[in-house]
Amino acid sequence: MKVLVTGGVRSGKSSHAESLLADRPTVRYVAPGPAADDADWAARIAAHRLRRPTSWTTVETQDLAAALTTDDPVLVDCLGTWLTAVVDDAGLWEAQTGAALDLVEERVAAALAVLGTDVVLVTNEVGLGVVPEHRSGRLFRDLLGTVNQRFAAACDEVHLVVAGRVLKL
Repeated sequence: MKVLVTGGVRSGKSSHAESLLADRPTVRYVAPGPAADDADWAARIAAHRLRRPTSWTTVETQDLAAALTTDDPVLVDCLGTWLTAVVDDAGLWEAQTGAALDLVEERVAAALAVLGTDVVLVTNEVGLGVVPEHRSGRLFRDLLGTVNQRFAAACDEVHLVVAGRVLKL
């Protein structure tokens, strides 16, 4: 089972993704976002941890390909924070879109090469709103759209979560 779960902020994506693996005795939970010194972000992470079974292991890394290399089922939450970390680390927020896309495509290809059979990937759907005012916002939207398409093509199912409701695409 390879499932991509997408939707807006606070739509219920993470809870739905976790429910897809709830019957598994062990799960590798991959948190690929950048480290943030932010009280609100820390509280959100703590709430996610409390929701998960104690038998699940958490891996905090931006090396998505390495994190996917396991025999355990994997839940990645989320590709949007992973992309942010990739672009941050490479200093590409002001780079030409082509240069940023080349790096992201390389990282996505590495992850897809080791994508296991039991994986649930959470991502954000950012292309449904207004055009971002700032270049960095437009770059992120475009890159995440590409990331989402690549992972969706590799998955068996794509679930869109809106207001806590799930639509299988």
